[in-house]
Amino acid sequence: MILREYRKEDCPALLRLFHDTVHAVNARDYTKPQLDAWAPLSLDEENWDESFRRHFTVVAAVTETDGSPIDRTAVNGGLKTGAAESGIIVGFGDIDSSGYLDRLYVHKDHQGKHIGTAVCDILEAQAAKTSKKITVHSSLTARGFFEKRGYMIIRKQQVTRCGVSLTNFVMEKPLK
Repeated sequence: MILREYRKEDCPALLRLFHDTVHAVNARDYTKPQLDAWAPLSLDEENWDESFRRHFTVVAAVTETDGSPIDRTAVNGGLKTGAAESGIIVGFGDIDSSGYLDRLYVHKDHQGKHIGTAVCDILEAQAAKTSKKITVHSSLTARGFFEKRGYMIIRKQQVTRCGVSLTNFVMEKPLK
């Protein structure tokens, strides 16, 4: 697996991954109307691309023959930057300069392969350069993942997406 920086041409694949993952993986914790409100079929690609470029965004990709362990030997905090390392995108995550972890998604067919852990490791290392803590608004589904990483629940909340209410958790992790 290759971990690399986001590129503009990644955006359509990330939007598909986001939609498909939410509708498959999060279906055990949310209703169909909630999933549709959270991850509608039509997303504003320009808006998402701008957000990905404004944040520190990591993309995880594999090649067709990839069975190797995670490759963290490259430059830039473990990220590859060359165009040759494209591969098939299987996950992504992004964090802003304040330490807000905005998105972390792993393809529905690649769950449980430590991809989310690898992406989150890099995001947390980046946040440690500028922040004293990381904040995330975790879904019901991802709550356990973040708790295992040392995030604490600050509060349970209801958020509204497209007029539909969803439950999530504001969680924080102090950085040393």
